[in-house]
Amino acid sequence: MKVVAVENFADPGFSADLIGWQKVHGRHTLPWQNTRDAYLVWLSEIMLQQTQVSAVLGYYARFLERFPTLRDLAAAPVEEVMAQWSGLGYYTRARNLHKCAQRVVAEYDGVFPSDPLLLAELPGIGRSTAAAIAAFSAGRRAAIMDGNVKRVFARVFGIDTYPGEKKTEEAMWRRAEALLPEQGIESYTQGLMDMGATLCTRSSPSCERCPMQARCVAFNTGRTRDLPVRKPKKATPEKHAVMLAMVDGRQVLLEQRPPSGIWGGLLSLPELEGHVAAGDDEVAEADHDALLGAVGKFGEMESYERLSTVTHVFTHYKLYIAPYRITLSRRLALAAESGHVWLDAAAIGNAALPAPVKKLLLELVGDSNAAQQRMF
Repeated sequence: MKVVAVENFADPGFSADLIGWQKVHGRHTLPWQNTRDAYLVWLSEIMLQQTQVSAVLGYYARFLERFPTLRDLAAAPVEEVMAQWSGLGYYTRARNLHKCAQRVVAEYDGVFPSDPLLLAELPGIGRSTAAAIAAFSAGRRAAIMDGNVKRVFARVFGIDTYPGEKKTEEAMWRRAEALLPEQGIESYTQGLMDMGATLCTRSSPSCERCPMQARCVAFNTGRTRDLPVRKPKKATPEKHAVMLAMVDGRQVLLEQRPPSGIWGGLLSLPELEGHVAAGDDEVAEADHDALLGAVGKFGEMESYERLSTVTHVFTHYKLYIAPYRITLSRRLALAAESGHVWLDAAAIGNAALPAPVKKLLLELVGDSNAAQQRMF
């Protein structure tokens, strides 16, 4: 007879120790804590996806100032939502945030469901985020599984396979379900987040202060640096773009990007189509005729200047931007449906622009002001 191994992930001591630690040493004063308002909880959980708390705090406050309620968010134009999100990155989150708000208003009369399965069906809310929202807003018993949790589990339980591997992740989910406490789900869920963010960090974990030290396999076998197992390294792909900052006095020409893909739905600088750049500090120069052709449909080029290459690192590739400052002697009228707009320099800071493009334009403004020349 074949013997089948039965997984036994139950460990009541783990959840009890974690809850006890969180109540004393965990985080309790973040602006989205100490509330059952699902809107406030949901917004924080979406913003915190792949983003640190320190980066979210300012955006969270400004976002709520502009959209104090779910209905305010649902009724706002998506362009305003993108503008408030500009610089926080992973812009699909902002588009899904707007869609989700509209869905909750239309399907649930503006009240988030408390069932994690229903929450997970809404735009931008996956299984783990749904569990966190349900736990914090309704006290529902559901398991989370983000990067912090994977790191804690890998070290405490000695999981020596890559967490991103399907079988490993599935086993981690079964463990997460088995470890759920019968009481105190809010403190338990927050404790997992706090432990991964403040103690069991990727580098230099504070093992001496960790309540799991006695049971932690990684600590007791000297493998804290080795776990979790890192993803096999691959060469980082590179992409290149030549961007044109066409200026006319105090205004710069911007174009609306397609709704999907890189920086979907944001304003950005027009790109020189069909031009292939060569590499980091060796980005191929655009020739005069190519620039004339690209600029011609917007106006007459007076002069141009090649600016320093801008490097921006995404999750899956590295983008090299070769920017050109184009000064126009005369500009042509834009068709209403062209997808282009002239933006005043004073509006750059609040515009829905990708972070590297906004930084580039703000530097141009600063350089020009310092020189007491035109705005650009």
